[in-house]
Amino acid sequence: MLMRRLIIAVVWFGIATSANAAQLQLDLKGPDGRPVADAVVSFTPAAGVSGAVKLDTPREMAQQHITFVPHVLLVPVGAVVSFPNLDRVRHHVYSFSPAKRFELKLYGQEQARTVLFDKAGVVALGCNIHDKMSAFIVVVDTPYAAQSDANGRATLKTVPDGPGVLTIWSERLKTHDNQIVQRVALQGQRQETQVLDVRPPVAAMATPMGSN
Repeated sequence: MLMRRLIIAVVWFGIATSANAAQLQLDLKGPDGRPVADAVVSFTPAAGVSGAVKLDTPREMAQQHITFVPHVLLVPVGAVVSFPNLDRVRHHVYSFSPAKRFELKLYGQEQARTVLFDKAGVVALGCNIHDKMSAFIVVVDTPYAAQSDANGRATLKTVPDGPGVLTIWSERLKTHDNQIVQRVALQGQRQETQVLDVRPPVAAMATPMGSN
């Protein structure tokens, strides 16, 4: 069971600073106690979300040093993302993900392409020229979403009090679709530490070239 894979320590501290508004701070850690960065946490109120979804997040997925930068990008539904090529070599960016299938055929340095992401979901990226390049664009249909930082911390602010669905996504999670979905009820300011059943980071799993 997914819930059995979580070890949750909950600390409540005070009340919300404004009526009918909550704040949720999550500190995400792996079984070894190390922070889980680049996870996406989102909350969808049971009452739903009205109007356009807005998030103050970047709208750029660059190719630099034969790498996608950033590795994980959080955007709202309806975002137009730019794909600038900052390398001296050409790239051919694509995705076969159900949330967005697209192809940006060969383009060179200082050129850019844009893509509209009009459906919620996780979009896995690749390069048809450089097989080791990979990245993810996580498209959400709620304004209550955040990406964990290098310390594994993600904070959802001014979230409506009440029940809803909390989703945690990470490419390292050992779950179906790399995500955990929980029904929760938020009220006031809440802080949680969640220990997730995750795989080691890709860099930690890789064997350096030339090593035995």
